[in-house]
Amino acid sequence: MSDRKIIAVVGATGAQGGGVVRAIAAHPDGGFSARAITRDPSSDAAKVLAALPNVEVVQADADDEASLERAFAGCHGAFCVTFFWVDFSPEHEMAQARNMAAAAKAAGVHHVVWSTLEDTRRFVTDDRMPTLQGKYKVPHFDGKEDADAAFREAGVPTTFLRTAFYWENFIYFGLGPARGEDGVLALTFPMGTSRLPGIAAEDIGKTAYGIFSRGDELIGKTISIAGEHLTGAQLAEKMGRALGEEVRYNAVDADVFRSFGFPGADEVGNMFQFKRDFETEYVGARDLDYARTLNPELQDFDTWLAANAGAIPLG
Repeated sequence: MSDRKIIAVVGATGAQGGGVVRAIAAHPDGGFSARAITRDPSSDAAKVLAALPNVEVVQADADDEASLERAFAGCHGAFCVTFFWVDFSPEHEMAQARNMAAAAKAAGVHHVVWSTLEDTRRFVTDDRMPTLQGKYKVPHFDGKEDADAAFREAGVPTTFLRTAFYWENFIYFGLGPARGEDGVLALTFPMGTSRLPGIAAEDIGKTAYGIFSRGDELIGKTISIAGEHLTGAQLAEKMGRALGEEVRYNAVDADVFRSFGFPGADEVGNMFQFKRDFETEYVGARDLDYARTLNPELQDFDTWLAANAGAIPLG
């Protein structure tokens, strides 16, 4: 792999990082190799990555700047992502981002792709939704744009990759359809008739690969991506067709959604309300045709469902 440009991938066993590693492995003629970074190289997930072509697995921790610097040493690029849902802390995300930025600077990394999101407080300037943790509207959004500054201040050449709602949330995050007392499945979101940009998690990694493949062209740019923009009713209709039974769309008020009581319900309720109320801005930033130029394999929801509908829990 010595003649290949090495891309360090933080969170390599996660959804986004794993997608980057697999995209690099799937393009043996692309000129890159992946250095998959994980806290536990002995895990089953890490061993699966280690078996892929042009992939090495190394140990490092986003909370340990020195370990990241060692892992980034000799790398042309780095894909950086943080892990909000471990402890729901934007401050922890900021600390991890600063560690990554400092390590990338010290190691002389030529190009970082940083997985980020909008700061919703630039849009929500009133009290339409509760303030969380003292100063945020949607903490897992707002903290990431705060963390953008870490890369800018460190002087690291960075592409800011803004992602979208994972369709895998229907499988792993408890946001899939639930069966009502009448036996009919219902998808419950506080989105009204607004469109929700969504994406297959693996397509984030493929798009990051596309960004690295462009060389220096996208350094300093903000790229916002999605695979398709769909209303709740459209999501339910497509999901029902893939599952072979009716799925209704249950449009509830954001206050009702926030009251559901699962961990992070207020956070997720605020997120949906932001996307509902600022549909024009949020959808408008995510040009599907442009995203497809970076990732020609970009999936729409029907394509994702064809491969994944069977994994959606039907409560």
